[in-house]
Amino acid sequence: MAAIIELKDICFSAQNRPIVKNISLEFDEGKTTALVGPSGSGKSTVLKLSAGILVPSQGEVLFRGRDVFTMNRQENLDFRREAAMIFQDSALWANQSLQQNLELPLRIHFPKMPERERNARIREVLEEVGYKRDLSIRPSQLSMGEQKLIAFARAMMCRPKLLYLDEWTESLDKPASRRLVGLVQRHQNEHNTLILVCHDFRIVKDLADYVIMLVGGEFSLKVSREQLEQDENLSQYVEKGIAS
Repeated sequence: MAAIIELKDICFSAQNRPIVKNISLEFDEGKTTALVGPSGSGKSTVLKLSAGILVPSQGEVLFRGRDVFTMNRQENLDFRREAAMIFQDSALWANQSLQQNLELPLRIHFPKMPERERNARIREVLEEVGYKRDLSIRPSQLSMGEQKLIAFARAMMCRPKLLYLDEWTESLDKPASRRLVGLVQRHQNEHNTLILVCHDFRIVKDLADYVIMLVGGEFSLKVSREQLEQDENLSQYVEKGIAS
């Protein structure tokens, strides 16, 4: 199966401290891969490197075989339109209304889209996520769960084929978490590619085709869903690694 994202000999340091150490990974198109590991193992950093949000100190990040960091402007826009990220803290613009937050991807990638069509797309996505409140308010007026619903809706605006998720259910109550997991499963069923970071082993087992474990900023192992289901010792090892 072809890889949509490849990391080749990736290293990343922050404040002269190595965070990711010589990692090479492939993420198969149309599959869901979970990045797991103990706290501080570099999971979110690897996720952001694979999304082209962080620049590696060494190595290459390839999208369909093309180095993300040597793309020209149009190639980069094409990549950004096809990919979307949901951040752990939602990363909504605090000084913008919900309407403005939701419009942003459409204004960037479809600048000639008529306002009527733009608003119709926003209504369509909000109906999917189940958000019904006023869009003129700002993110600070929402609960954490509502902010994550808006962040998910914003990520869906351009119908991405590649979705990055960073602890997108953390700090949510069970109903809100189930809603967001259900939205991800719907996206999976459309044969899209998902790369996620999650500390909840139940969610990982339900969603992931593959699980990659990182320890101390280094690659530790990669297992398939079938291997986890068939090997109880391996499953317990991965679960323990997530919880530590």
